[in-house]
Amino acid sequence: MKHLPKALLLVATLAAAGCTNGNRFGDAGDLNGANGAGLNNGVTSGVIPGSVDDPTSAAYFNQRVGDRVLFAVDQSTLSAEGRAILDGQAQWLMTNSDYLAVIEGHADEQGTREYNLALGARRANSVMEYLVSKGISQSRLKFVSYGKERPIEVCSTEACYSKNRRAVTVIAAGGLTS
Repeated sequence: MKHLPKALLLVATLAAAGCTNGNRFGDAGDLNGANGAGLNNGVTSGVIPGSVDDPTSAAYFNQRVGDRVLFAVDQSTLSAEGRAILDGQAQWLMTNSDYLAVIEGHADEQGTREYNLALGARRANSVMEYLVSKGISQSRLKFVSYGKERPIEVCSTEACYSKNRRAVTVIAAGGLTS
């Protein structure tokens, strides 16, 4: 019993001594990033790589630049709004030269399968030609037509049809192929 108070005092002293070293866990204890590390892992701008806020990411391209342009009924001519989106795509592709792009042409469900495949191809080709005219190397671009086979909206109203009349630029990292 005489040794119990001494043992408790020794344990309390060791515990208190263990708490005095503020950097005993390295930078992991720096939750505020005061020394340039901590939870942000050295990223000082607050941008998470690959996020929608990272201007070099596919998420940024899809959501901030815009990955699709819409077309009028039976048309493959680019609208002013479509050209504005494509201007942003061209600028992004010029800055991020390690990406390739596949342009998907789509059509609404009206018309035959063959007609819509051809219309989707014309739409995708219009987008590709526009991007090439803005300085994007044709070797980085390919196009494919899905016609009416991959609708994003399925119903028989103009609201659905208008969303399906589109060309979508799908990007992938890969660098130049030739």
